[in-house]
Amino acid sequence: MAGFLEERRRRMVALKGLRRGIPARGMAELAAGPSGAVAGGAPSLSSSTACPACSRDIAAADLAQNRLVCPYCGHHFALAARERIALVVDTGSFKETDRALATTDPLEFPGYVDKVRGLSRKTHLADALVAGTARIGGCKVAIAAMDTRFLMASMGAAVGEKLVRLVERAAKGRLPLVVFCASGGARMQEGAVSLMQMAKTTVALREFSQRGGLFISVMTNPTTGGVTASFASLGDVTLAEPGALIGFAGPRVIEQTIGEKLPDGFQTAEYLLEHGFIDQVVPRARMRATLARLLALYGREVERVG
Repeated sequence: MAGFLEERRRRMVALKGLRRGIPARGMAELAAGPSGAVAGGAPSLSSSTACPACSRDIAAADLAQNRLVCPYCGHHFALAARERIALVVDTGSFKETDRALATTDPLEFPGYVDKVRGLSRKTHLADALVAGTARIGGCKVAIAAMDTRFLMASMGAAVGEKLVRLVERAAKGRLPLVVFCASGGARMQEGAVSLMQMAKTTVALREFSQRGGLFISVMTNPTTGGVTASFASLGDVTLAEPGALIGFAGPRVIEQTIGEKLPDGFQTAEYLLEHGFIDQVVPRARMRATLARLLALYGREVERVG
């Protein structure tokens, strides 16, 4: 019994750590991929991690070397935003913008400021979105990634503003836009201000599209709530990582509401690909090459038209 409880405790610790980000051990191997390193590490874990999908133990170094993908079942673990960007951009090309942009606590929600400050110290992020410019396969892009370590990457005023600024920068520079989406939805501590970001980001992307801009949305696990109902679903091309949960409300909430059992795999990337909501499911190991190919095709079209 004692051994069983110790095993359960160890796995819970590992899973909590994964929700905070990527293991520090093996970080050098991860960052030394085609993209090079990006500043902003993540907390360390034990020397091995239990996969939440297949329950196999994975050495932290092996997990990092495999881009945080389980080598046994292919489960894609969460990635911190800067590490996710580092995996797809050309070495040393990423230049972060609006790094210090943070919430102003519009509702003076009790404990919110302290929570944000604590997460900022722990994650080295001002809020849940990292944005900037970079090159992918030699093509200059505007790029952003959401980080679930920061209040489950919920969208508040700072996230919405930073994304809109990036969209405007992309429009001005005639750059394609790539956004890695991951979110639990709207940020409850900001109330209606958070909900306003749905309209704000949607309008910005509509104007970007009207000016001929290319928006590639990459949905990762989980992409839910107001983010799914706004900018994440507006891509000219919509990609997703394998097994990603994508939807507005979660499956349990839907089942309780309609009183019916949902189909197997409902709201997974594969299910949504089959039903036409996304264009391609792309494993993490092929994401950089896939983006480079799409951007090259777009570049040729711009040259042909322009």
